[in-house]
Amino acid sequence: MYTLMVRSRLTVAELRHGCVVLPSANCIVGGRSKQEASTPRVDEELVVTGLKVSIITICYNSAATIRESIESVLAQDYTNIEYTIVDGQSTDATCDIVRSYGDAINVFKSESDTGIYNAMNKGIALATGDVVAFLNSDDVYRDCTVVGRMADLMQRDHLDAAYGDIYYVDRANIQRVIRYWRTGEFGEGAIGRGWIPPHPSFFCRRDVYMRLGTYNEEFRIAADYELMLRYIAVHRVRIGYLPYVVVNMRVGGESHRLKGFLKGNREILRSFQTNKLPLPRFFIVRRMMAKLKQFLVRERVGT
Repeated sequence: MYTLMVRSRLTVAELRHGCVVLPSANCIVGGRSKQEASTPRVDEELVVTGLKVSIITICYNSAATIRESIESVLAQDYTNIEYTIVDGQSTDATCDIVRSYGDAINVFKSESDTGIYNAMNKGIALATGDVVAFLNSDDVYRDCTVVGRMADLMQRDHLDAAYGDIYYVDRANIQRVIRYWRTGEFGEGAIGRGWIPPHPSFFCRRDVYMRLGTYNEEFRIAADYELMLRYIAVHRVRIGYLPYVVVNMRVGGESHRLKGFLKGNREILRSFQTNKLPLPRFFIVRRMMAKLKQFLVRERVGT
């Protein structure tokens, strides 16, 4: 049994203009409060322009955090957004929270899945936008401008994909930054030095997924790494960098636990084999050094 709710494809601006009341939450939306961010400025354009961005949130028993994630999407000042939530048949209040937003969620699907990447592939299949982005159910966009910034960059530079920076933040206090992943520009040899875009900041055209394949579900933890490696190193998609923090990502998750960390690294090594790429010399050491650098910068979110 599953639930599939397809909402009318109203833009976020239209929803605000229609006075949709959003439940309160401590959502980070830059220098504006959530209430201010949910209210259009007097001079705000309510015209749909630019690339259509399909934002997909995958969730399972995420009642404690999903409201913040939803509201950070609804607070975006970019109007041409389609928002899809794919739930794995949660047993807590997750589905009730999602349904409480009514037509603000364009597509809501709840059914069992075989893992997070299976759910992500379902989300891609449901998407109708020009661009696809994933926002985890316990993460939030850094402020209300990030989707517009990414869409503008991709349209202006005719990119297949784009990425930015992320903050790793404390699970209980998303104002507390633990790591700052400053990704930097992609260049020759970057992957061999441990470089890869943060998946939560990765925006990619839907037609690229259709042409080059979606997430390889044989990978349980690092299918996002394998996909980006395949796109960037094998197929050489046109990719661009936005030097801006896109997502506040709560620490935790399977890949951050010791067992998950070790399994994730094994899958990352296997991703080179799968794509018939030579493993760079001292790759794991270089990857670890790149991660350690992320702890050297500590900043408060919104500064």
